[in-house]
Amino acid sequence: MATTLKEKLSTGSPIFGTFLSLANPYTAEIMANAGFDWLFADLEHGGGGERDLVEQLLIGQAHSIPVAVRVETAARIRIGRVLDLGAEAIVFPRLDTVDQVESATAALAYPPRGDRGVASYNRSRGFGQPPRSFEEANDRITGIVQIESLEALANVEKISRIRGVDALFIGPGDLTAALGVPGEFAHPEYVAALRGVLDAARSAGIAAGILAPSADAALRYADDGFTLIAVGSDATILSAAASDTIRRIKG
Repeated sequence: MATTLKEKLSTGSPIFGTFLSLANPYTAEIMANAGFDWLFADLEHGGGGERDLVEQLLIGQAHSIPVAVRVETAARIRIGRVLDLGAEAIVFPRLDTVDQVESATAALAYPPRGDRGVASYNRSRGFGQPPRSFEEANDRITGIVQIESLEALANVEKISRIRGVDALFIGPGDLTAALGVPGEFAHPEYVAALRGVLDAARSAGIAAGILAPSADAALRYADDGFTLIAVGSDATILSAAASDTIRRIKG
């Protein structure tokens, strides 16, 4: 069974995940038990930080579910810290240019492919007992670049062809806001932007991903050709279930 996100994406079939925004191991395990194909630990907008990450990664490993981690910044030290903790799929927010993406993806790989800091005593390399080879470690990493600005959209074809970029991921809220149509997900400009990202990903032979607000929207995105699909978050799923429960009770 595939246990890395890169392996799951290589099948070309849609895989459905959800954001872990609460940074809580219990909600992470609930989402894992629910049957999602992958999980998305969020250090950018979520409630936790690097210190909360290992528990979520361990839960993913226990259930053979890959956990992608969105770093709060593409600074090399932040990427390296998350990788050393054991993350094997990194999501980069707010990268707009080819230079920015090349710098970020270089931090994903050990030399000579990249410039990731070399250490063999961390969790990602088995605490040195024995350490994974550089190439084995490099080959397991998935790089995901979010497309959420006009500049990134203009550069999407070039970004999609950068070594180390395995998927493009649309942030609908930020992208609609950048287009001047915040929250208008049926607006022609936004729909055209989606098509542009999909076309760039297909041409480069990589995956296209997106955040869906509901199961119905997720299925529509899958029909459109997206394969890395996040459906809401632990927080929104819990909030919706709680609201539905009390609405049924109180009418």
